Amino acid sequence: MKTRIFVITWLSYAGFYFCRKNFSVLMPLLSRDEGFSSDQLANALFVYSLLYAIGQLSSGLMSDWLGPRRVVTAGMLLSATATALMGEADSLWELTVLQGINGFAQACGWPGLLKLMANWFQGRTRGMTMSLWGTNMVLGGFFATVFATWAATGPLMLALGWRRGVWWPALVLAALAVAFALVARDRPADLAESTGPRLSQWQGLGEVLRTKAILVITGMYFTVKLARYVFLFWLPLYMTQRLGYPAAEAGYTSSIFELVGFTGVILAGFLSDRVARGRRFPVGALMMFALAALCLVHPALASLGRWGNIVGIALIGMMTFGPDTLMAGAGVQDSVRREVTATAGGFTNAVGSLGQIVSPFVASMVSTRFGWDAVFYLLVLVAAVGGGILATQWNFRREEECSNMTSPSSAVASSV
Repeated sequence: MKTRIFVITWLSYAGFYFCRKNFSVLMPLLSRDEGFSSDQLANALFVYSLLYAIGQLSSGLMSDWLGPRRVVTAGMLLSATATALMGEADSLWELTVLQGINGFAQACGWPGLLKLMANWFQGRTRGMTMSLWGTNMVLGGFFATVFATWAATGPLMLALGWRRGVWWPALVLAALAVAFALVARDRPADLAESTGPRLSQWQGLGEVLRTKAILVITGMYFTVKLARYVFLFWLPLYMTQRLGYPAAEAGYTSSIFELVGFTGVILAGFLSDRVARGRRFPVGALMMFALAALCLVHPALASLGRWGNIVGIALIGMMTFGPDTLMAGAGVQDSVRREVTATAGGFTNAVGSLGQIVSPFVASMVSTRFGWDAVFYLLVLVAAVGGGILATQWNFRREEECSNMTSPSSAVASSV
């Protein structure tokens, strides 16, 4: 049963990306065919990101209270519906509203699935298990982008134009929602529903806000999401404007960030389980410091030629996705009781998503005023701050869960 849970939850979170990454593929087509300006499309992305941040916290609270299976299934179906309706949108206003609804629905994925995984997978190998599972974020984004490109520009149903890029991904996510609802279970039959007193949603949030390790992860997650989304959305433009790449070459080269980046996810889990013996914070901190160093030297690497740029982007991807998934996954699970895992994951992601929201403004302003190399130098500071925040909990280690826990605080280790 654990294998089925791992597979269906992996596929489900990867499936969310089919109705998330497709919009970036559609933006050039919407500009060409519908006449939407870059600023208008940016506003739609802003609304999506804002509702995504708000939805993270609310879906975390609902997943802890109602159960993750219900919330995740509802989020998948709502996201698929909103995405499909974009194909019927006749105005920018309708498209923006639907993007906002989609953002809120998309937020139902991570907190609920994080709790479900915490219920099913515990013990000393949690770091490696969650890192293997966390590859859904990277590989899901990659395959979703390829699929959306094929759907929107391929030879099938040409008369439908860009609308194919919303209808086909919506169909994929809806099918996965049905499979998830049929296969997933909130917890193993032999796992007690609660290891402590039943808390209201707001009591659970209060417990999360009093947990120092969660506050530390949250601060770091703002920095890593800011950096990650600068790389995800601005690398192609950097390569065309700064390095002089043709558009196609810039697009393919930028995919190295995700294609190689997923290996950093696995590396982070392995190091935290086998080398750091269950400590997530030192591994996350060192990888963030490595990211800062790579951002510092990347302009020099890129000046050496295409292979220098490729190596730099690959290593940056590893050092970005590694601490991202480690701390948002196993790190959060280790820091709180199972009963408030979704709330903790939602809170962490909600604050982290603020970094996602400001990232386009940061990249645009700095690159315009000071040049593209300055963007990398700014990210040196951002990554170093994130590493420094994690280092404050260097010796944090989760205590083994005991079957007779009776208080909310007894499951959480303190910093030594």
